[in-house]
Amino acid sequence: MTDTTTPRGFADVFDTEVVGRWSAPGRVNLIGEHTDYNDGFVLPFAIDRRTTVTVGRRDDRLLRISSTFEEGVHEISLDALDPASMSGWSTYAFGIAWALSVAAQHSDSPAFAAAGGDLTTIDLSTARGLDLFVDSEVPVGAGLSSSAALECAVAVAFAELWSIDVNRSTLAAVGQLAENDAVGAPTGIMDQSASLLGQADSGVFLDCRSLDADVVDLGFAAAGLEVLVIDTNVEHAHATGGYVERRSSCEKGAAALGVTSLRDLDAGDLERAEETLDDETFRRVRHVITENQRVLDTVRTLRTEGPLAIGRLLDASHVSMRDDFEISVPELDLAVATAQATGALGARMTGGGFGGSAIALVPAEARAAVEAAVVAAFADAAYTAPTLFTVNAAEGARRDG
Repeated sequence: MTDTTTPRGFADVFDTEVVGRWSAPGRVNLIGEHTDYNDGFVLPFAIDRRTTVTVGRRDDRLLRISSTFEEGVHEISLDALDPASMSGWSTYAFGIAWALSVAAQHSDSPAFAAAGGDLTTIDLSTARGLDLFVDSEVPVGAGLSSSAALECAVAVAFAELWSIDVNRSTLAAVGQLAENDAVGAPTGIMDQSASLLGQADSGVFLDCRSLDADVVDLGFAAAGLEVLVIDTNVEHAHATGGYVERRSSCEKGAAALGVTSLRDLDAGDLERAEETLDDETFRRVRHVITENQRVLDTVRTLRTEGPLAIGRLLDASHVSMRDDFEISVPELDLAVATAQATGALGARMTGGGFGGSAIALVPAEARAAVEAAVVAAFADAAYTAPTLFTVNAAEGARRDG
């Protein structure tokens, strides 16, 4: 993990005094893909790869941000927060400040209403500016939600330094608002919830309609299992292309079937859906309906039989994403198939799709063989070499110093 005892590069860029360091994790979604914005169920866990934000307090109203991965400084005034004036990666941070400033105007939205926080306590009119320096060990474009890690590290820092007294579910809603309306990515609330609510050795079973969150013991270590991440190094971007189209298809299907969201449907509605919808929209809807059920089945299985029994559900999830939702790519399919054939109990792509990573649930003694087989398979296919590493379920956003 990143050494957070010494600010990395802050003093090389800023001359303000460091007042603290905050970090937040990326996440792996164990199961439940593209169900979050359909008011459905998800089961992510925070991972032991984090984004750290080192912060200095200013005497004016400027927010300035720099990082280890890009030279230069981005800045914006707290008196001129506007998504139209934001660009590039700094939008994920500045967008949090903007979302906090307008949160009260969104109090009736489902995410804020469910969170139950008192948004009238958020007042940035007298807030002082801050210098932010970002360091991250969450891979960008790998489907591990590097964006939410940055948003949530910044959110907990802002909340503390600006004396904003709201719960973590409200901060998750702030993060979603920033990503939807400032960044322009129509994502659900899963990533921010996992990054803020995660606990060690546990998953976060989230009802994306009510925002009820239950901690579920994963039991991987006790069962001798590891979660192997296979980063295909095929980058994806939520704000463009297929992700937006998939969300539109889901909304189209819900409207045609007369429901508020696809959460209101179950397996008993599939026959009517097939008769009502065009083939493509039907397959999108079928994925969401069956994926919601797979999440529920995974949680039940973890609680009753343990993690050794969930592999078939991970496998079925990948088939659904590949064939019905059509968000996989050949590199992901090869990673999954190779892991399944060489010792994984189950494997699936994770994240929004169109690139990124697959995960494989692997007995510890089989991990080296699975890794070697995947690397060889990619070489044989003349694909870019994948990056492989294991992750553990970790604590959510926190102050580190």
